[in-house]
Amino acid sequence: MRIRVPPIKTQGIKTKLVPFIRKVVDWTNEKRWVEPFMGSGVVAFNMEPQSALMCDANPHLIDFYRSIQNRSVCAKSVREFLELEGESLRKRGSDHFYEIRSRFNKNPNPFDFLFLNRSCFNGMIRFNRKGAFNVPFCRKPDRFRAAYITKIVNQIDWVADVISRCDFEFKTQDWRVTLSQSSDEDFVYLDPPYVARTTDYHGSWSTADDDDLAALVKKRIGNFALSTWLENRYRRNSYVDENFSEYPIHTQEHFYHLGATETLRNSITEALIISQPTVKQASSHLKAA
Repeated sequence: MRIRVPPIKTQGIKTKLVPFIRKVVDWTNEKRWVEPFMGSGVVAFNMEPQSALMCDANPHLIDFYRSIQNRSVCAKSVREFLELEGESLRKRGSDHFYEIRSRFNKNPNPFDFLFLNRSCFNGMIRFNRKGAFNVPFCRKPDRFRAAYITKIVNQIDWVADVISRCDFEFKTQDWRVTLSQSSDEDFVYLDPPYVARTTDYHGSWSTADDDDLAALVKKRIGNFALSTWLENRYRRNSYVDENFSEYPIHTQEHFYHLGATETLRNSITEALIISQPTVKQASSHLKAA
């Protein structure tokens, strides 16, 4: 099955890992798919669940996909917008980019969010402590050429088709709330910010959050899959060994092209932790209960 790319790029996007995730997870379309960390949405959109709860702390992501769902953002309107603003970008360069960025930070809307995401440095999503988008220009005034606009429009069309055929619910909320709203019948896919490898995507993420996440997902009776990094050429992620050594851990080599520096754009071993613990771990769950 062909793997498709959504219109919004995010740090750590899992496009190339979708076949690996699809192969490993124990999930059927009979269950609701739940994501507390939606990000780009690439995994869910490619899985095409009949029912899905898609959540994120970043309100601009949720607003963007809700706008596709209610058709206030569509292929035609995106093409017209990007042709207009792309021509201004070609003529005015960085001045126009920063004008759009300032406009978005004063009055956010999904069209400006898409424009910034596809013309900022390295396709990053980053906000300062006041919640303002602060990624600089990619220095490519001719960014929105006809072929590039068509590519984005086709991505909009694809996501709109998936959402229209499936029961998707989008919510802006903390991941803990999403977990509390999931049932044991749901399949929960978690792709949190990677500890020690993240910039300020929206809000903060700390080792304390990682610890809370590990504790909560291990209490689940229902199935889950947790994406994180296992190791790179510099070090190993001790979080995995300390919290999930008794769970099945599947690995896949991956290269990240997104990142603020070259040191964040290199080969890494991805880990997908799934929810069938070993006999020893299962026994400890029974004793705790």
